[in-house]
Amino acid sequence: MLDRFKSLSDLGPSRISAKNIFITMTALPIKTRELQSHHFDSTIWNDFVFRDDDIIIATYAKSGTTWVQQIVSQLLFKGEAGLPVAEMSPWMDLRLPPKEVKLPLVAAQTHRRFIKTHLPVDALVFSSKAKYIYIGRDGRDVVWSMFNHHLNANESWYEALNNTPGRVGPPIERPPKSVLQYFQEWLDQDGYPWWSFWENIRSWWEIRNLPNVCMLHFENLKVDMPGEIRRIAEFLDISIDEECWEDILRHCSFDYMKANATKSVPLGGAFWDGGAQVFIHKGQNGRWREVLSKSESKKYERIAQEELTGECAHWLAHGGELR
Repeated sequence: MLDRFKSLSDLGPSRISAKNIFITMTALPIKTRELQSHHFDSTIWNDFVFRDDDIIIATYAKSGTTWVQQIVSQLLFKGEAGLPVAEMSPWMDLRLPPKEVKLPLVAAQTHRRFIKTHLPVDALVFSSKAKYIYIGRDGRDVVWSMFNHHLNANESWYEALNNTPGRVGPPIERPPKSVLQYFQEWLDQDGYPWWSFWENIRSWWEIRNLPNVCMLHFENLKVDMPGEIRRIAEFLDISIDEECWEDILRHCSFDYMKANATKSVPLGGAFWDGGAQVFIHKGQNGRWREVLSKSESKKYERIAQEELTGECAHWLAHGGELR
């Protein structure tokens, strides 16, 4: 594991302040590989020019990414309604549009940038300047949300991912009709047909103590959204205008986001039958309990204990404060 990390002093000159002095004394992750597939093109990060105040929102996928993008937009723009969050906060490592198109668009942004990634840490270029927010969620809940996302994808989605030049590896295929089969294939093949779940969680968990990394959990946001939003604001050094507070909370609610999903979902939901409201589906945890047997659920929990530390597996399953 140590060969994936490097001290900041080895990376060349850097600014030193009270806020990043700990980083200079600690190992920073470095990029050691590229991930390219029907979705990914991690090479875009090699050419990305960071700004001092960039915000990177990271998840495995279907873990609350869109929700946190909405929260950050509301903090930055003081509760403004109708923000085109999907356009403002692109998924950088999605290979569509290609990096030759995407990089100039992101470079031209004049607001404080907040960018989405689904990569593990060692496929990213990690910056001491940026603030990183990682959102975790129980893998069983992830799969139930992913199944809806995949099942309702339309022909345009498959056409874009599979037939646009630049795809690496096999195409993504239509899912089985059974969510149980979908879960079993995902668990037995570590994230199939997407990407590895366990390496994503492990890589972010390993750097959770860096001062420019904030770990969130989907369940914590469900239980105490106001408290978590204030924690995010403090981490990002954003002062909340209390006159805008009720607007911020309303615009970050599930009901508001569902009703205004075209602003938050890529291409306004054009890639999904049923539109953007399908992308923002239920926002619920625990739906798997109605389908998985005790033995199937225990199998997931056993693999989580084998793939992660006990502390990480517990946090992923339950949320709560990091211990």
